[in-house]
Amino acid sequence: MTELTVERLKELVSYDPDTGIFQWAMARRKCRKGAVAGCLMKHGYIGVRIDNILHSAHRLAWLYTHGVWPTDQIDHVNNARADNRLVNLREATNIANSHNRRKSTKNTSGFTGVRRENSKWQASIKVNYKAIRLGLFDTPEEASAAYQEAKQRLHHFG
Repeated sequence: MTELTVERLKELVSYDPDTGIFQWAMARRKCRKGAVAGCLMKHGYIGVRIDNILHSAHRLAWLYTHGVWPTDQIDHVNNARADNRLVNLREATNIANSHNRRKSTKNTSGFTGVRRENSKWQASIKVNYKAIRLGLFDTPEEASAAYQEAKQRLHHFG
């Protein structure tokens, strides 16, 4: 099995970087030319089957536009996994990608990095997988402001 090349990808599909949509460049079994390529997978990403191998559309978009496979992960800037517009995609390390994640479903404060601690609100942030406590605050908004300030200082995206 050979790795998918940009030439083979462009032979089979077209990609619109403004919409993030792939379309078939030629008719295939059960698909007409111009039909949208790919489908929504259970974890929220779009998958496109090329030469009988399922690929993530965001990684295909990177290959299609840059001519090479990403060296690491592709981060969806707005956290919308099915949004494969080029402006929404960036190459990121695992650590950088983990800094840009959705609010946990277990979050009860309504703010990322903020949790209730007795009668106060604690702000904390992770840097290189280590939790850093930012302090206790009277309101969740104050704790969130401390988290946002620390995020600007400590989390750097390429």
